Amino acid sequence: MNAIGEKIREVRKKKGLSQEELAESSKVNLRTIQRIENNESEPRGKTLNLICEVLDLNAEDILDYGKQSDKSYLVIFHLSVIAFLVIPLGNIILPLILWLTKKDKIIGLKEIGANLLNFQIIWTVFAFVTITAFALCKILHYGQYEILFYAFIALYVLNVILPILFAVKMNQGKTESLYPNLIKIVK
Repeated sequence: MNAIGEKIREVRKKKGLSQEELAESSKVNLRTIQRIENNESEPRGKTLNLICEVLDLNAEDILDYGKQSDKSYLVIFHLSVIAFLVIPLGNIILPLILWLTKKDKIIGLKEIGANLLNFQIIWTVFAFVTITAFALCKILHYGQYEILFYAFIALYVLNVILPILFAVKMNQGKTESLYPNLIKIVK
């Protein structure tokens, strides 16, 4: 596990900020920033919050209260979506259970899980509307309803390919949220 100072330095460099710019923006003494980044001291309370605010971070993520990195769990989490092929709403229920049990114990799972669950909820609504519209159009013999069936099949194929693709990317070390973030239902 990285020390707090190393994490702050890493994020500061990713944001393209110098120590002086971080000190000025956060209204924290430059020497304090230097001590923190060299792991000579740990930021506490207000100092940590000021630095995290400038770096657009969550203080809990920096501190990692007992959190650990578990790439294999994140891969399994992505693949759990495919449960919808066997269990109705399994693409939401199984990932939700996995997310709720470990979101505070695995680094990155909270954000990745919320992103995945939001996508799955929206996907489920679209799939349900598409197949329902197809069924109604077929029963009523209304127009070209085959396109709705093909759209439904495309949605199913998409929800099999994306989790596998994202699980492979997660296994390769890409740990950011991969699903498109359309609407935030789960936070």
